[in-house]
Amino acid sequence: MDPSHLPILVPLFLIVGVLYASVGHAGASGYLAVMALVGVEATLMRPTALAINILVASIALAQFARAGFFSWRLLWPFAALSIPAAYFGAMIKVGPGTLRVSIGIVLLASALRMVWVAWRPASEVITPQAPAIGVGLACGAMIGFVAGLTGTGGGIFLSPLLLIFNWADTKRTAAIAPAFILVNSIAALTALSQEGWQPTPAIGVLALAACVGGFIGAHFGSRRLGHRGLRVVLALVLALASAKLILS
Repeated sequence: MDPSHLPILVPLFLIVGVLYASVGHAGASGYLAVMALVGVEATLMRPTALAINILVASIALAQFARAGFFSWRLLWPFAALSIPAAYFGAMIKVGPGTLRVSIGIVLLASALRMVWVAWRPASEVITPQAPAIGVGLACGAMIGFVAGLTGTGGGIFLSPLLLIFNWADTKRTAAIAPAFILVNSIAALTALSQEGWQPTPAIGVLALAACVGGFIGAHFGSRRLGHRGLRVVLALVLALASAKLILS
């Protein structure tokens, strides 16, 4: 990675870390977006985003778990098959055009849905009900594969799914997402490392900026933002990721 990119990337990675970690995400789609904007080599973008994902997701998970929102019972059905799926997805090389646009449209629709859910009357809110184990396994496998394929941890897809189908409330979703992102990012990065990828010194600087932002965002999201605020921020994150995918 060209060192001349760092003065631009460092503050942007910090901002992405704050925004994404506030809703339990690690920010891979955001990191990919800003790297694409400054012209980082495509072969470096996916492993760089995944490596930083692991660190920021760990911070977000610790913050939301400490606040009492993590649920292993809700996580494991989604994570069980997503891990091998993310590994194999990372090993596949495909043309990104159609995939990016398709995913971008899904994320945009999810963002619009999040705004509607955030502002519906409290009387319409239904108590969340966890999905059947088979449903969780199937959804996790599909999301894990796409996560490995695109160089993200999958939280950007899991979070709207949990909320739209009322499988979890916003706080629990924000606690489950970083754990899901963590295991998928490790699996995908393992696959890329076996193909010869090695970290560069610049990753350390970018990781530090993202981790500082992640700590700030996760602390704010887990303790300060209410359920409506989390949904609005998540909608913004989804819309930004969608714009990046469709327009890139």
